Amino acid sequence: MRSIRPMLAAASAVAALTLTATACGPTEDNAGGDKPSATATPASDGKITIPDDLKQRLKDHGIDVDKWRNGEWKNWDKDKWLREAKDFVNPIIEDLWDPDRMRDAERPDKPVKDEDISGDKGVTDPTPEPVKARSVQAPYHSTAPASGKVFFDGPEGSMVCSATVVQDPAHPGKSNMVWTAGHCVHAGKKGGWYRNIAFVPSYNNAGKPTAELEKATREEIAPYGVWWSDWAKTSDQWIAQGGQTGGQGAPYDFAVLHVTPEKGATGKSLEETVGSALPVEFNAPAVPKIADMTATGFPAGPPYDGQKMFQCQDKPGRLSVKTEQPTMYRIGCTMTGGSSGGGWVAKGQDGKPALVSNTSIGPVTAGWLAGPRLGAEAKGVYEGVSKKYANR
Repeated sequence: MRSIRPMLAAASAVAALTLTATACGPTEDNAGGDKPSATATPASDGKITIPDDLKQRLKDHGIDVDKWRNGEWKNWDKDKWLREAKDFVNPIIEDLWDPDRMRDAERPDKPVKDEDISGDKGVTDPTPEPVKARSVQAPYHSTAPASGKVFFDGPEGSMVCSATVVQDPAHPGKSNMVWTAGHCVHAGKKGGWYRNIAFVPSYNNAGKPTAELEKATREEIAPYGVWWSDWAKTSDQWIAQGGQTGGQGAPYDFAVLHVTPEKGATGKSLEETVGSALPVEFNAPAVPKIADMTATGFPAGPPYDGQKMFQCQDKPGRLSVKTEQPTMYRIGCTMTGGSSGGGWVAKGQDGKPALVSNTSIGPVTAGWLAGPRLGAEAKGVYEGVSKKYANR
């Protein structure tokens, strides 16, 4: 991952953790049309063909499809950077995410400074004691099969976050939905949708040392394939308020992706491929009633390098960024940028593990993490993606 000066950003930051958010997708159930966009599929000659609907949407913004595929996607001029929820497009560029590019991707956000959140008059519990992140036992697929990494491109280069496969109510047992942070897909109020967004479940599944990854094959790095996002949705609040520093929009810093395999239809969904998907719990119990939460991610800021999976477990407290906004969960954790978007798991109302939040922000000191409490807005984002693909 490329390094970014530690400051104060949202969920996948430099030395501390993520406080910047980058939103992800349509803000209405039918944003972008009633029918899901077709994804780019391999043609008979092996080249990627971009469906007509994506071509037209790119053309509407003055973007030539062939030039896009050949590098025009690197043009981040404000007129070329699609911002609105309905304008999400993500044509597949096969083999773009090779092992070297994945290994070198950076975290997109900067850590927060205490003074950036100290002026709030809302409900904030004492700062938790740091909890040292523990390495997840490899193979990761046996320990945390629903976890993985999200890769994407932004103006500053290739970047990375963490993410989790979640259940799809419209397709029980066959989900193609992934939960991450808003700032891992959209740049917030001063930007737009990131590009070339892809999910890699069980990244570096064997937990190989970084030195060995320089010679690793794509199959070793991505044993369950590379899954491109054909639709993304984040909160309206993240798109309108999200920022790289100060925690703006953090209480709404969540996103849901719908993904498709890079190499074309395999007959299996993402959930069937990895054998796991977590249910999502909205309006989880109040903090005093939660015994503990476990956050999972691939921290990339020092002393980590983003190549291995880690977890923190702690009883959550409350963090209020702004009085008028929902209170966030906060736990002690030493994970750094790159872990943004990673799922927080707690016991659901049925007593089984459920995703209840995701890493959004953390401080320069890298001693704690905060994630949004998932309420009506998060449920709307989640159900919007599910409904969009319900008849497919």
